[in-house]
Amino acid sequence: MSLFECKLVRTVDDSYDIEIGRDLSDKLVSEISEGKFGRIRKFAVITDTNVMPLYAQNIVDKLRDNGFYAELFCFEAGEKSKTRDVKACIEDSMLGCGFRRDCMIVAVGGGVVSDLAGFVAGTFGRGVPFVIYSTTLLSAADASIGGKTAVDTPLATNLIGLFNQPKKVYIDINTWRTLTKRDVSCGMAETVKHALIADEEFFCYLEENIEKAMELDEKTCEHIAHTNCRIKYEVVMKDERESSLREILNLGHTVGRAVETVSNYKLLHGEAVSIGLVAAAKLSQSLGFVTNEQVKRLEKLLIRANLPTVIPEYIDKKELVKKLYTDKKVKDGKLRFVLQKGIGDVFYSDEDGAGYARPTTEKEIEEIIERM
Repeated sequence: MSLFECKLVRTVDDSYDIEIGRDLSDKLVSEISEGKFGRIRKFAVITDTNVMPLYAQNIVDKLRDNGFYAELFCFEAGEKSKTRDVKACIEDSMLGCGFRRDCMIVAVGGGVVSDLAGFVAGTFGRGVPFVIYSTTLLSAADASIGGKTAVDTPLATNLIGLFNQPKKVYIDINTWRTLTKRDVSCGMAETVKHALIADEEFFCYLEENIEKAMELDEKTCEHIAHTNCRIKYEVVMKDERESSLREILNLGHTVGRAVETVSNYKLLHGEAVSIGLVAAAKLSQSLGFVTNEQVKRLEKLLIRANLPTVIPEYIDKKELVKKLYTDKKVKDGKLRFVLQKGIGDVFYSDEDGAGYARPTTEKEIEEIIERM
């Protein structure tokens, strides 16, 4: 018997910039032309049907005007498109257009686009570089930061994917002005989540300025964008691969993702997360971590942001509880919830390896769901 040792130790620097500004498409193309991302001449611009006529086609045209080979790959907007089939369709289309390992992907859109495009970039040619051009408040607060990419399946949400950091993220605040009021509200759900887990002062700021934020006041939007990036970065920097601390970014998402799916996506992601935040707060209250006054403050803020705080009547409660078990935080068949500890902090325990997600019985969450 013999042993041949393969040593593959390596040090990887996945650092990247997040640029927050207005009308950043020229900056994107200029940095590509300057070789910021390498000597790349072929660009696959991935987007959805909502963003394509607003921003993506313009970026393709600018790339072509600057002498690059660029093609547009567009899929139907919405969470229902975040599937393996759509990913495979994009990959086959890219191959058909002659794309190989010498290309780069430009994701133009919101969270579904960056999730899909980032996943494609991680597997196409065994990995090609990509950048994100974020066009929604929701993706600016969440999906465009941290490198998590994935697709959904009928059996689970976001469990098929990989960690893949972009080369740069462009957050174009001016694109928020083409969002519907409903989409702006959805972005506020993830923003409120960040305040709940890490920054009570930011929560108070939102209480004082939520109407300005909803009207996309420039100064308020800039502050929100920067604070969202700071809070998420501080978490991701300490736990890039979600082995512990990064789980706190899932506050509200256990019930939220389940409600979103069981509603057959009648509820948008941010609306479902809003309901999930209230569920997590009520569960936290029942365990003595949060006061009734703090729950009321949360509900009031979400309502002012035009977000739902109760489970719609058309949701099948039994199906909802069953769907909770597809959450990625489930361990050994047991439900686990990220819980608040007041406002601006989260539950943590060393007992039974709980960490930042407390094991929760089905009965405990059923009681909360019935109350909602």
